[in-house]
Amino acid sequence: MKISGKLFRSVILLFGLLAAVPSFAQATRTWVSGVGDDANPCSRTAPCKTFAGAISKTAAAGVIDVLDPGGFGAVTIVKSITLENVGEISGILVAGTNGITINDSTGAAIVVLRGMSLDGGPPGSNSLAGVSFIKGSQLIVERSDIGNFTGGNPNGFGINFMPTSASTLIVRDSTIHDNGVAGASNGGILVSPGAGGSATVALDNVRIVNNAGFGLQVLGPTKLSLRDSLISGNTGNGVAAVGGSATASLLLDRVTISSNGATGLLAQGAGALIDLSDSTITANIQGLQATAGGSIVSFGNNRNLGNTVDGTPSSTGSLQ
Repeated sequence: MKISGKLFRSVILLFGLLAAVPSFAQATRTWVSGVGDDANPCSRTAPCKTFAGAISKTAAAGVIDVLDPGGFGAVTIVKSITLENVGEISGILVAGTNGITINDSTGAAIVVLRGMSLDGGPPGSNSLAGVSFIKGSQLIVERSDIGNFTGGNPNGFGINFMPTSASTLIVRDSTIHDNGVAGASNGGILVSPGAGGSATVALDNVRIVNNAGFGLQVLGPTKLSLRDSLISGNTGNGVAAVGGSATASLLLDRVTISSNGATGLLAQGAGALIDLSDSTITANIQGLQATAGGSIVSFGNNRNLGNTVDGTPSSTGSLQ
């Protein structure tokens, strides 16, 4: 079939116009607003309503920023992302579920939560965990408040960090409070690597308070440092390292552990190793307890007094 010159030029022009149409790729920075709409492109001028709506329009390693106050809903994260709130109220209020779930099948995700307020709702809401980490490379929590996650065992945690690969948890300048339910094995922060997982944890200027259960419980294989922090008012143990087939190694420096309803600092089982420096353990049912092969090493500059039973360290290390 013979095509006229005019028709040929029209076809070429049509293809040129189609080629010029821009593709709607995921953005590296998106926005959410209390008055947004998830049908929007999540831009600064047309923000989305929820984190779940924005994350599908945000590229891996991108940032979702909070434009103005609002509640932005539970979200599951499967790639590197930053949820960032600077100066506004950025809330996730849930019932019967996790606030944020992190489960990247590649194990490579780096997730940053900055300025978040995660709330499990009123008593009876049966919320599971503020943050549930299953698989990824790193979780960083900064300037956040996580409370009222009161699901029964095995749920009810501020942060439930259970990596199934080698993963890092960093928590800075944050409060974990009022999580767990009485009589269940839950509480503030649980570090419990799953099969094939291991954890490196750094907690700095963290307040883990008034949880119905433990404040911080750590199972191996884990290496954890806790600095400049308060563990207080929890109904169970303040800090517990639980050893066994893998080592749970903790370093506590300038930490106050007070008014907990069981042992302030517990090392339980072979492989549970706690080094303690420049810290105060007071007003607990028992101050220090190392049992079943666990070990607490004091560097001789701690204050362990005013507990119902103070207890003693396993040994004393030297300051250098």
